[in-house]
Amino acid sequence: MSEAKDGTCTVARKAEYVLEFEDTFDGGGLDERRWIPRYLPQWTTRAASAARYRVGDGCLRLLIEEDQPPWSPETEGRMRVSSLQTGVFSGPVGSTVGQHGRGAVVREAQEEVRLYTPHFGLIEMRARATDDPRAMVALWMIGFEDVPERSAEICVCEIFGRDVRADATAVGMGVHPFGDPMITDEFAAEVLPIDAREFHVYAVEWTPDRVAFFVDGRHVRTIRQSPDHPMQLMLGIYEFPDAEGPDRVGPYPKEFVVDYVRGYRLQRD
Repeated sequence: MSEAKDGTCTVARKAEYVLEFEDTFDGGGLDERRWIPRYLPQWTTRAASAARYRVGDGCLRLLIEEDQPPWSPETEGRMRVSSLQTGVFSGPVGSTVGQHGRGAVVREAQEEVRLYTPHFGLIEMRARATDDPRAMVALWMIGFEDVPERSAEICVCEIFGRDVRADATAVGMGVHPFGDPMITDEFAAEVLPIDAREFHVYAVEWTPDRVAFFVDGRHVRTIRQSPDHPMQLMLGIYEFPDAEGPDRVGPYPKEFVVDYVRGYRLQRD
C-alpha cells in the first residue's frame, strides 16, 4: 500500500501546511483516539448508532450489513448508516441541544469529546465509493455546535451510488448553513470524469475567506465564504432502502473503502 499513501499533493500551497491528524488504517483495529465509531448517538441509541466496519490490509471498510438496524426510525425511517466522527456533544436527555439535530430530542446524553476539531486547514481522503443505487458515501465536516450558531457544514465529497458510472461520477461538494447566520447555502454536484469505484483523493482547503475543493489534486470549485468555528469530521456510508431505483440492488455488505484521512494546519512563522 506504499503507493496508495504517498501524500498526494492536493494544492499548490501544501508545503505551507503541517500534518496534524492522520489515519492510514494500518493497525489491527480502529484507533478510538482518533474516531468515535457512532453516528450522532445523542439522537438515537448507542446500539443503533454504532458503526459496522472492518480494518485490514491498510484500509477501513465502513459497512452496511443486511441485519443492521435503522439509525432512527422515528425521524429517518429505514435509513441505515455506519459512520465515524471526531467529536460529540449534547445536552441532557429530553433537550434539543446537540450537534446536527434539526429539532430532534436527545435520547442518550453524551459527554463532550473533542478528538479532532480543526478551525481552518486542509483535509484530504483517499477512498473508493460504491455504485449501489440506494447508498451514499461522504466525508463532511460539521460545527462542534457547543454554541448553536456554530453549526455550518462543509461537504468535502458526497457520492450517491446512482451517480457513479465508469466514465463519470457526480461528486457533491459545498457548504450548508444550518444554524450559522454567516453562511448561505452553496452546494453542487459536480460531474467529473472519474469512476468513483476506484480510489481517488478528495480534499478541501478551508481558509478564513474561502473553501476550495479538489479531486485528485485538481481544483474543482471555490466558494467565497467560510465557516468561522471549530468543526469535526464525519466519515460514513448511508443506505436509503426506500429510495426510488431498480428492484435489484447490490449485495450486502455495502462498502465504503477508505485508504487514509489526513488533516493539516497552516504553518505559522
